[in-house]
Amino acid sequence: MEETFDYVIVGAGAAGCVLAYRLSQDPANRVLLIEAGGSHRHPFITMPKGIFKIMASPVHMWPYMTQPDTASKHAAESWARGRTLGGSSSVNGMVYVRGQDADYDSLAANSSEDWSWQHIGAAYRSMENHELGPAPTRGDRGPLHISLPEMRTPLIDAAIKAGASMGLAPKADVNDPEDVPRIGYAPRTIYRGRRQSGATAFLDPIRDRKNLTVITGAAVDAVEFDGRRASSVRAIHNGATVRFKARREILLSGGTLSTPAVLQRSGVGPAELLHRHGVALVQESPEVGRNVVEHRGLVMQWRVPDRASVNRDLQGWRRYRSATQYYLTRRGPLAAGVYDAVAYFKSRADLSRPDMQMLIAPFSINYTNPAAGVEAHGGMNLCVYPLRPESKGSVSIRSRDANELPEIQSGYGTAPDDRKKMIDIVRLTRRFVKSPALAAFQPQETRPGAEYQSDEQILDAHLQMGYTNYHACGSCRMGRDEQSVVDPRLRVRGVDGLRVVDTSVFPVMPSGNTNGPAMVLGWRAADLILAER
Repeated sequence: MEETFDYVIVGAGAAGCVLAYRLSQDPANRVLLIEAGGSHRHPFITMPKGIFKIMASPVHMWPYMTQPDTASKHAAESWARGRTLGGSSSVNGMVYVRGQDADYDSLAANSSEDWSWQHIGAAYRSMENHELGPAPTRGDRGPLHISLPEMRTPLIDAAIKAGASMGLAPKADVNDPEDVPRIGYAPRTIYRGRRQSGATAFLDPIRDRKNLTVITGAAVDAVEFDGRRASSVRAIHNGATVRFKARREILLSGGTLSTPAVLQRSGVGPAELLHRHGVALVQESPEVGRNVVEHRGLVMQWRVPDRASVNRDLQGWRRYRSATQYYLTRRGPLAAGVYDAVAYFKSRADLSRPDMQMLIAPFSINYTNPAAGVEAHGGMNLCVYPLRPESKGSVSIRSRDANELPEIQSGYGTAPDDRKKMIDIVRLTRRFVKSPALAAFQPQETRPGAEYQSDEQILDAHLQMGYTNYHACGSCRMGRDEQSVVDPRLRVRGVDGLRVVDTSVFPVMPSGNTNGPAMVLGWRAADLILAER
């Protein structure tokens, strides 16, 4: 089977769905979007709180695992990714963060002015349909619906007051790019009680476009070249090998873990690695799969009175009441995102912008029995992590077999400053919870626990209890230097007709959750691709 398209997009995640939406707006462009997974319409995908069920589904998740290392107490760690239309935007926590304006100005300094906040801010405005309405930094007519939490609990209101008492600016829109410490209710990719994944926002409205073809259940093996030009994509679909040819370009949007593996299997990557696995070298590119950065968070928990927490609404007979409420009204605890509020702190007063993030939720997780979901008593959890880690990991194929997932080295904690900041943020979070506004709830720390006090004990807690925040970036770094994997227009160096459009191109991690930056990357990449026409 062979078909020819103008653009072949590999991966229907956040960026891939946006590319399909934008590139197929011109009826003259014949666009193919390839996804290894299936439909995004499972009820646990559309229900926001269904995330805890869908994350355990092998049908909808890629089971990526890291190599055991000292930063994870010598245990492998799951870096699972979404295997469905919408990719990880169909299985994530739905917190919508744009990143700081300085992130994109830094990106521009490493690449070109095309990626400055001036252009990225405009792309966000075009993309968004925000509940708060239009603003200089916010859009209200785009395809992506953004909302704020409907349930306003006294516990989260108290947390916002606690932040204000520590000098954080309370914000109606915490995505205001002003780089000041701030706190507020977390914007979410939820609309009328349903998840707004990349597939929901960008694919569903355009599935009737005659120039757009979406193929699911097709696992991409490699890009094939005619000389040095990327000419087709080879995939396995329904047990058979199929090829899809591209007249103009192939766009890799598989994400930070998948895209470098596709490149390496295609002959673009470190020569020694490719030779070891019997892959013919097309273009030596030593940094393919290198420079991986990831947020390693720590979920801290406190026991609070039952009435202050939503734990009781997620268990026992109340769970069935919450489910009935959701299916009848699309409201209630099951219509809420994972985190209700977000805060940004500075680890030192002399810093130019915040370097720490805190996500706040009025429930607590039962870590002794994950199948039980939440704890039997009232609780709150705060996920904390440094925003822009300096530690670097890698992604490398293990063999030529596309069915074998790549080897992932997390690299956690190799940079001393990352270790220091984790200690700092744990101490800061404890001060936050002891503030008068939250002290009224008599919080009792249960995780990691009051016994973890010294620097060494806090680092040990981080080793034992820390986890990936599913925000990995950087494995196909963009830059103006010749060593970068892609140039400032996302073209893979050394070959023609091939680009990378996903978070793997970020040379520096955006400040916060990466779903929004992945989508805006797709939007801005489409600007550049269409401008070249």
